[in-house]
Amino acid sequence: MKFKDRAARIDLGSLVKGATKPVDPLTAVAPNAGMTAIGMHAESVYRDRQLAEENRSLKAQNDGLAGELKQFQNSEPTRWLDPNHVHASQWANRNEDSFSTPAFEALKSEIESAGGNVQAIKVRAIEGRAGEYEIVFGHRRHRACLELGISVLAVIEAVDDVNLFVQMDRENRQRADLRPYEQGVMYAKALSEGLFPSMRKMAEALGVDVGGVSKLLALAKLPADILNAFKSPLDIQFGWGPDLGSALQKNPDVVLSVAREIAGRNPRPNANAVYKELVFGASDGESVANSVSAKPVVLKGSSGRTGTISFDKKRGAFSISLVGVDPKRMDDVQKAVKELLG
Repeated sequence: MKFKDRAARIDLGSLVKGATKPVDPLTAVAPNAGMTAIGMHAESVYRDRQLAEENRSLKAQNDGLAGELKQFQNSEPTRWLDPNHVHASQWANRNEDSFSTPAFEALKSEIESAGGNVQAIKVRAIEGRAGEYEIVFGHRRHRACLELGISVLAVIEAVDDVNLFVQMDRENRQRADLRPYEQGVMYAKALSEGLFPSMRKMAEALGVDVGGVSKLLALAKLPADILNAFKSPLDIQFGWGPDLGSALQKNPDVVLSVAREIAGRNPRPNANAVYKELVFGASDGESVANSVSAKPVVLKGSSGRTGTISFDKKRGAFSISLVGVDPKRMDDVQKAVKELLG
């Protein structure tokens, strides 16, 4: 019988079936002496297929692990930090009143009972200051840990200023615990320091409505006298900025005077009443300026002395005329006017 005929009768399937375990070339003593050349070739092919399959499996596992690790690129694992070495962000948006509310006290109690903040804050390392960190978000949780004298759980991530601002804004909006005035101050600071070239560009980067940003910025522009009329600026509602700004623009002296008068009351009215009084007047729905009488007020004194007080609604200005008053009383007149001006 010729060699090719004998080869044709060899059962290659039985040879492959018998080679269930690949031969390790580093530990094998010698090839099977009884195996034919075709059998050894078949076993070699099988080993190559097994190795290729193992390589594909290892590559798939490696790709999956690389994908999981990619999210931690440029970051460090969660760790406990000394809160004294963690500092408020340069874009910090928390008004000091935020840390004296019942909600903050509840958060503080919750963290104390849990032995720490279960939900980690996020920080970034401060360049040139080893072991010092700046908060990306989580100012209230950090403040609670600082006041309790316990470590704060934090994720450390390398982020630039824009990404820090975007992450801080997103976190605050998702948690819905940042008041409109605080949000407005945060946006105003970002624009004034050139973090974004315009209000529209900032709104686009944050994924928020530009009209909403405009209303929040109006709150940040309110003067101190208006803010002081409220028990806290945190009480000012989202849509009040444009109305208060418009009232100020039309009658600045009158509105500011009313605001200062409200601030001196004890107790002060609630936020909604303050808003209505500043914008619409005390009770009848008219503007503050229109609530002032259009008729001049005439005051009569002794020896023919008279005083006339009138208010120009268009100009938003008072006029005072004194007749028969001794010019030497100029100092007294100035003193009285200064008291009105505050």
